[in-house]
Amino acid sequence: MALNLSQKQEVVAELAEIAAKAHSLVAAEYAGTTVEQMTAMRKKARESGVFLKVVKNTLAARAMAGTEFEVVKDALTGPLLYAFSTEEPGAAGRLIKEFAKSNEKLKAKVVSVEGRLLPATHVEVLASLPTREQALAMLARVLAEPASMFARAVKAVADKQGGGEAAPAEEAASA
Repeated sequence: MALNLSQKQEVVAELAEIAAKAHSLVAAEYAGTTVEQMTAMRKKARESGVFLKVVKNTLAARAMAGTEFEVVKDALTGPLLYAFSTEEPGAAGRLIKEFAKSNEKLKAKVVSVEGRLLPATHVEVLASLPTREQALAMLARVLAEPASMFARAVKAVADKQGGGEAAPAEEAASA
C-alpha cells in the first residue's frame, strides 16, 4: 500500500525522533521472514527497548539526516528492517542476532554506533555489549574490590602486630 505525502511525513518525523535519541542502529535484510517471525520479533523488540520499523530506504535516509546515523545513507539498499536501540546500545544487536539464529533469511546489513558506520559483522560485537544491569553489576564489583583489598590488608597488619602482643598484655592485666 502506497503512502500519501502526509503519511510519509509522519513516518519520517517518527523515525527522525527515534534516531535522534537512539544509541545504535542495526538494519537487516528480512525478505523471506514469515509473519509469525516478524510478530515475535516485534514483541521481543518492545520488551527490550528496541524500536523496529520496516520503511522505505529513501524515507529512512531523510529521517536520519542530521543525526549520528546519517553515515548509513549510502549503505541503505534493498528491503531493510530498521532496529534502533533506545535504552541500551546492544539491544538491537542482541535482537537481530537472536532472531537470525532461527531465520537464515534475516541478515544484518548495516550497523551504526556513535556516528560510525560499521561492517555488518559488528552486530556480534554490538550484541555482546552488557545490558544496563550487567554493566552496573560489573561497576559495583570494580568499586568494591579496592575496599575489600584494603580491609584484607588492615586485617593482615592487625593480625601480624596484634596477634603476638595481645596475649601477654591480657595475661599481665589478669595477674
